[in-house]
Amino acid sequence: MPEYKAPLRDIQFVLNDLLNSEQHYAGLEGCEQVSPDLLNAIVEEGARFAENTLHPLQKVGDEEGCQFHEGKVTTPSGFKEAFKLWGEGGWQAMGVSESDGGQGLPNSVGAYVSELAGSANWAFNMYTGLALAPVTCLLNGGTEEQKKRFMPKILTGEWAGAMCLTEAHCGSDVGLLRTKAKPNGDGTYTLSGTKIFISGGEQDLTDNIVHAILARVEGAPEGTKGVSLFIAPKYWVEEDGSMGEFNNITCGSIEKKMGLKGSATCVMNYDGARAVLLGEEGRGLDIMFKLMNSARLGTALQGLSMSEASLQGAVTYARERLQMRSLTGPKNPDGAADPIIVHPDVRRMLMTQKAFTEGSRAFVYWLAQLVDHEKFGNEEDKKQAEDLLGMLTPIAKAFCTEVSQEVTNLGMQVFGGHGYISEHGMEQIVRDGRISTIYEGTTGIQALDLLGRKVMGSQGALLASVTKLIHKYCKANSDNESLQSFIEPMQALNKEWGEITMHVGEKTMSNPDELGAASVDYLMYSGYVILGYLWMQMANVAQREIAEGSTDPLYKSKVATAQFYFERLLPRAQVHKAAIMAGAESTMTLTEEEFVFV
Repeated sequence: MPEYKAPLRDIQFVLNDLLNSEQHYAGLEGCEQVSPDLLNAIVEEGARFAENTLHPLQKVGDEEGCQFHEGKVTTPSGFKEAFKLWGEGGWQAMGVSESDGGQGLPNSVGAYVSELAGSANWAFNMYTGLALAPVTCLLNGGTEEQKKRFMPKILTGEWAGAMCLTEAHCGSDVGLLRTKAKPNGDGTYTLSGTKIFISGGEQDLTDNIVHAILARVEGAPEGTKGVSLFIAPKYWVEEDGSMGEFNNITCGSIEKKMGLKGSATCVMNYDGARAVLLGEEGRGLDIMFKLMNSARLGTALQGLSMSEASLQGAVTYARERLQMRSLTGPKNPDGAADPIIVHPDVRRMLMTQKAFTEGSRAFVYWLAQLVDHEKFGNEEDKKQAEDLLGMLTPIAKAFCTEVSQEVTNLGMQVFGGHGYISEHGMEQIVRDGRISTIYEGTTGIQALDLLGRKVMGSQGALLASVTKLIHKYCKANSDNESLQSFIEPMQALNKEWGEITMHVGEKTMSNPDELGAASVDYLMYSGYVILGYLWMQMANVAQREIAEGSTDPLYKSKVATAQFYFERLLPRAQVHKAAIMAGAESTMTLTEEEFVFV
């Protein structure tokens, strides 16, 4: 199994050199307590927990998996103890305000720690993330009484949570759900129905599990307008917060999965479960959508985490594995062969991994800071952050997870045949990360959200919020000779982005299928442009440090990786452009019967 070491130096570069976290937190009312010393201490302690407690359980989780017997789920050895330590360490409560029982830290700080925990053991990280699902719902739609009733023991790690949306017949189309809610006349409801793919819906880590559940109240209209959101605990919670009787929530089975075997994915049955309503009847998706935005950013983090784990394993192996001689002469003359890291094709794979991984980190951390602005900023800050997050969240979720598939598969490829063997751990990273392009909305769903709802729905205003940033940055650095190789292609792409959007919009007016056929390529094009914008900034920062006399090798590494990205990866955007411009005809021309001939 590859040894995981937290990439603290690269994290410091992104937080301090690129995103200027000290100024960021000092400038937001309610975030001033996050000094550089405090932030470093939290990240370093998170790194120790990830390396020493969570990572040793990664392979255990995969080999043992979760076990199901008579409605009960047993998690892999060590998970229960680790979750207890997680709660006792205060990690579960970081991003919740002190008035609501948390530590009052900005959500961005939790995102940095989540990367560390996720790279070390994403299966475990699933439990911590889903535990906060009902907390997010309660904070956005619950009453003070409801928050005091359900949240405290989740925040201490004594209880956990689950997000319960999906049903077998409808998937992402939640307007078709069948789970019913019947008013009891005393302010509570009785739920009946079945949900599938419920991560952590049943487990043995905690005494109670609080479910956030979408259901339709009897008599409510069909479709999304009739969907309400409820809180239903496995064991009923009295008004004073104490745990009561069993609440008729049972696990029917757990899924046998490709990866993340240490995370229980459950079929959950609600057979007369008592529940309380959050917000108003029929407004459940208004509350749940805020949770979904958080979940999408969390899934982008999974792409980053899986990429980082694979990159580390591949680099270590490439340094140690001896095979063949360098094309330019022996680099290890005293050995029988040279380490494979000297070979150009291995370098191509490692550089691709590095460019996508470090670019994804910059992307996700930037969005984490935008969430801080949305919550703590002044009205102008909030509006700008809201616009940028609206545009960038679907790109981050889909792009960071899609390129992570390439990164983790390249990690296997670097190992050659050994990458296919379980003991080396690289194939587990591939399997554990594969779901990330699917849950919380597939890449196709994110692409439709981006192009249909966000870009076209805002008549280009949300796109302009991003292209203006790129334009301003290029203009502000137009006299910087060392940056011209980055600025010129970025200016061209930024202009082209708008032109492509106009082209798709015009074609969609006569044929709506044009939007659907273009959407994924449009999203991927957008992702390549955003990472180009970030790599341009990282190169600028690194070049400035080098010019001022720094000999830190990280800065040289950043410039070289930026050049690789612009020369070898950013040109892929043109392939996506060509696919977009080709239109929908060749995609839609076959009849259903013409796809397979047997």
